[in-house]
Amino acid sequence: MRKGEMTRAAILDVALELASRDGLEGLTIGLLADRMNMSKSGVFAHFGSREDLQIDVLRLYHRRFEQEVFFPSLTEPRGLHRLEAMFNRWLKRVSVEIASGCIYISGAVEYDDRPGPIREALVAMVQLWQGALVRCAQQAIDGGDLKADTDAEQLVYEMYGLVLAVHHDARFLRVPGAVDRAHRGFARLIADYRNPNTKQDMPADAVHAQ
Repeated sequence: MRKGEMTRAAILDVALELASRDGLEGLTIGLLADRMNMSKSGVFAHFGSREDLQIDVLRLYHRRFEQEVFFPSLTEPRGLHRLEAMFNRWLKRVSVEIASGCIYISGAVEYDDRPGPIREALVAMVQLWQGALVRCAQQAIDGGDLKADTDAEQLVYEMYGLVLAVHHDARFLRVPGAVDRAHRGFARLIADYRNPNTKQDMPADAVHAQ
């Protein structure tokens, strides 16, 4: 990478850290310049505007989410094993973000009723992830791992509810054991939707959580 690209990447790393802690709206050029020991104009030179900076931070977060959660899960066999891998990796990431904050969740609060490019980018990224989960759930249905009458979108909705509950209870209420409860909830969810005529090994995380 050229020096300018390295500087820009370093700025985005710090910007992501700040946005995770303070939200995207709490991210300012001045605060970022102080953290980077740079002038405001020096930081601004790497981005067209504060809004461009915020969108680039979103893209960086989304890229890292894909690298940690989505792409590794694709190495699992298509069907229930892959769906379980997606949920377990997702929950692992959320458990780490309890200390720092999740931009998808905080961003939904900040931009739920605020139209504009940032909201549009955030919505597109979340919908992309939800779509991937729905496709994976449908593959598990089509492959016979889950009951034929399973509603893939309803299943993903309930999975999302478990993750949001972890973030709320662990980060906001400081309730211990929230991650374990989510694992148990997911195991119960899958048991309810599982095709009784198809035998599947229970994932290690679910066994541990019971």
